[in-house]
Parts: sequence; C-alpha cells; structure tokens
Amino acid sequence: MSLLHPAPRIGAQIQIKGGLAKGGLPYTDAVDARAVQVFVGNPRGWKLTPGNPEQDALFTAGCTDRGIPSFIHTPYLVNVGSPTEATVDQSIASIAHNLRRGTQLGCDGVVVHAGSAVGEDRYEAALRQLHERLLPVLDALPDSAPRLLIEPTAGGGKSLAATVEDLGPYLAALDDHPSVGVCFDTCHAWAAGHDLAAPGGMTATLDALVDTVGPGRLALVHANDSLDDCGSKRDRHTTIGAGSIGVAAFAELLAHPATAGVPVVVETPSELDGSPSAGHARDIALLRSLVRERAAAA
Repeated sequence: MSLLHPAPRIGAQIQIKGGLAKGGLPYTDAVDARAVQVFVGNPRGWKLTPGNPEQDALFTAGCTDRGIPSFIHTPYLVNVGSPTEATVDQSIASIAHNLRRGTQLGCDGVVVHAGSAVGEDRYEAALRQLHERLLPVLDALPDSAPRLLIEPTAGGGKSLAATVEDLGPYLAALDDHPSVGVCFDTCHAWAAGHDLAAPGGMTATLDALVDTVGPGRLALVHANDSLDDCGSKRDRHTTIGAGSIGVAAFAELLAHPATAGVPVVVETPSELDGSPSAGHARDIALLRSLVRERAAAA
C-alpha cells in the first residue's frame, strides 16, 4: 500500500448492550473493528442521557488502547430543517448534547442526517434555519470538540442533501464552517441516484464529492450495500455483496484518494440479527481483503 494512500481503519456500528465499555468493547474485539460508531441514547427518541462516567472512561481508554477512532450517530429524529418549531428546538438540543458527549468521549466526529424541508417550497427557508439555528452551536464549540459530520440522506421527503452535489448549498448555509465535515453513506448515495455499480461510478461520485465540498471534508464512510435499485430513495442496508451495489463498487471506494486514511464503518446486518450470511465481522473482513488485493496489485 502506497504511503500516499494509507489503509483505512475499517469497523462497524457496534452493539453496546450493557454499556459503552461493558458491551461495546467486547463486540469491537469480536468483529475485529478498527473504527467504531455508537449511539449515546435512544436512536429513535429525544431523551438526552448523561452517560455513565465509569463506562465513559473505560470506553475512551479502550478505544485509545486499541488505536481506534470513535464516532457518535445522532438520533434519526433530528431535523433542523423541519417546519415544526418544537422539532427544530429538540434537534438543536440533541445535536449540542451529542457534540458534548463526543467531546467527553474523545470522539472524532458526530454524524447527523442532513434532514428535510418536509413541505413544498421550503428549501430556502430550511437552509436559513440551518444558518440561524445550527451555526451558533458550531461557533460555540471548544477546540477539543469533534466535528459535526453531515450525512446526505436517501433522497425522500424533500431532503436537504441527498446527492453529493446537494452538499454545496448545505455547507454554504453553515458558512463552510471548519467544524463541519461529511459522512458519505454508500446506500444513501445509491438510493439518491448515484450509480455506484457502473464501472467508474463510485470514482465519479467521490470525485464529485471532493469537487463540491473540497479536500479534507470527508471524515467518515458508511459502507453499506442496498436492497433496492439505484434512485429508489429507499434506505435499506444489506450485507456487502448481497445487494444491488455489489462488491466491485466497494473496491473502487477503498482505492479512491479521497478515502485515504478515512475511517469506514459498516451499518449492515450484524451477527445478532439472526441471518447466517450476515455479520459485521464478515463485512469488515471482506473490505479488508479488497484493500489487500489492491495493495498486492500495486
């Protein structure tokens, strides 16, 4: 592997039943994850949980000892572009809380879905909301805080950012803030209409991403295959190689200069989901084999 393209640290959205450290670290080791993503509360609720100081300290130390970066994913309900003021208020509170938790845990990033304008003809108004409500949160972050990573969505429901090109006006609404980065999800990009399965399709999409947001903004990749067709606007992940994107696209992903050194996590069906063909360990091993094959061919 060329020094110009260091191998990515490949890991997973880990299971944390029993606590961040008590459940999360054994799972990390079991699937051989070298990057981890966690929820620090109910992913489908608004409750802001303070965490357990002992578990927090053990988790942070465990990640440091293993040399693995960690990321938080905010709840799915978060939508700063919503026309409902209560939803915007709760979304801002959730983002700020998750950024504080990320600071406490020493995380590299906090992932948030780009959100939706919801109603017709609300795109510009929703971008103004981003500027007015989210920018003050970013401006108040300490130097030790993780970056907020904007994840384009699958494209349904008046999405504020689905294609990689949509990130241009989105980041502009946040004044291209230095504390903002990007999380690229392969399933979302496919659902939004990027034909990643076509030869050169993944490369072209990542080229467009860099052209849109500039170098250095891509901070995390979600590597997920899809159960649906390109452009479906449906976000249904599946095991890598078992879906409509296919393995070749992931080889292109891992060979692209934009992913050099960028952590990769899988959010595919896990060992605990009951399918004999699924598993984070399997998907991580497959992605690593693609990296080795490229290195051997170089």
